[in-house]
Amino acid sequence: MTSNLILNTDSYKLGTFLQYPADTRSVSAFVTTRGSSFRPEVMFFGLQMFLKDYLSRPVTRMDVAEAEEVASAHGQPFDKAGWLHIVEAHGGLLPLRIEAVPEGTALRRGVPVVQVVNTDPALPWLTSHIETSLLRAVWYPSTVATTAWRLRMAILPFLERTTDDPHGLQPSRISDYGCRSTSSVEQSAIGGAAHLVHFHSSDSLPGILQARRAYGAAMPALSMPAAEHGTITAWGPDREVEAYSHLIDRFSEFGAYSIVSDSYDLHNAVTEIWGKKLQTKVRAAGATLVVRPDSGDPIDTPVQVVAQLAYAYGTRLNGKGFKVLDANVRVIQSDGVSIQDIQMILGRLEGMGFSAENISFGMGSGLLHKINRDTLSFTMRQSAAQNAGGEWRETGRRSTHPQEKPPMAGRVAAIADGTDIVAIPLAELGARTNLLQPVWENGQLLKDWSFDEIRARASVASVSS
Repeated sequence: MTSNLILNTDSYKLGTFLQYPADTRSVSAFVTTRGSSFRPEVMFFGLQMFLKDYLSRPVTRMDVAEAEEVASAHGQPFDKAGWLHIVEAHGGLLPLRIEAVPEGTALRRGVPVVQVVNTDPALPWLTSHIETSLLRAVWYPSTVATTAWRLRMAILPFLERTTDDPHGLQPSRISDYGCRSTSSVEQSAIGGAAHLVHFHSSDSLPGILQARRAYGAAMPALSMPAAEHGTITAWGPDREVEAYSHLIDRFSEFGAYSIVSDSYDLHNAVTEIWGKKLQTKVRAAGATLVVRPDSGDPIDTPVQVVAQLAYAYGTRLNGKGFKVLDANVRVIQSDGVSIQDIQMILGRLEGMGFSAENISFGMGSGLLHKINRDTLSFTMRQSAAQNAGGEWRETGRRSTHPQEKPPMAGRVAAIADGTDIVAIPLAELGARTNLLQPVWENGQLLKDWSFDEIRARASVASVSS
């Protein structure tokens, strides 16, 4: 992984400085999603992490020397003079102005979320050079935040129908179990922070630390002590009861603890050990045992475990008339679940008269890794160029089909239109408020969003969607 910002791009970007008309002074581009939608489908999040982690690092002479050597050996041209100009005239900080909608905003497809332009007329190619890293910095956390938003909206109807406190329970329903499912600690940190926009439960320390460091969150997520197969099987099959009993002693002071219970025979563990042999001890400990089935049918197994615990520990009826397990027991399902699995599990439980509060979920790859840039069709488009006379000219490719809507061109703005957000040409903004707010200019962070602000904005979107 490179810390050299010059080389944090595609190879061909090293040659863009040779390609513009000689009188080009500024180039403007924006990040958006392709297509259109009738309602908000995209949750914008994550730019601030990139601004603090990457753009705040000055380019140095050593970076320029390394980039020159790499470009030469790699078969690419290199603008040594331009990059040395950035070092000498700008202290190594890129002369760019970046505008963005507030993080945590929900938008329809096709609405720009970020707009960037160079501020030094000697460096019009810089806007294009930053495309690779800037687009990556936006599409991944925004796609994870959107996935988490969709999860939030998928489980909320079940909570509203079957629980007394749906909005109070919602943040704890999905936990990030994906720290090991990602390709790097950076991905787990960025994706983990994006998940926390919508949920307050996580086992990803990198994600928690990222939200604390980049957004000033005090403690954005809770967890609980949990057993793993290795610690259970270390006792051997003949001492399974002793292993579980030991964990009750060790973990009950934390208020809740999760025990994986399928190391040998899940049915026996739930009905005989938790349901009979250790039931009195579980109750006496005064904490909540969260049983984790980690194998079997991903839909039927957790539903069966809820029913088995209900038979052993009993239930109460909540205000909606649905059965809630005794406060000493709950279930968590985290064995490769998808959004469809979660909906099916909650639907079956509802059909059996059980409240959705009896179960929570852990997600890994489905949350952080089974996505790509095409999931939401993120793209960055050059839309305008300014000449030496100060005149802005719209730029953009011609549509390939007569019925295809041409991409938006020119300098753009985003405005509120009732409860919606729409894109308009900047020239038509007038006295209206541009939601594409300046967040970065010439190495200075102009807006430092707090995690609480972002969560509050995302919550409004979840209620209104």
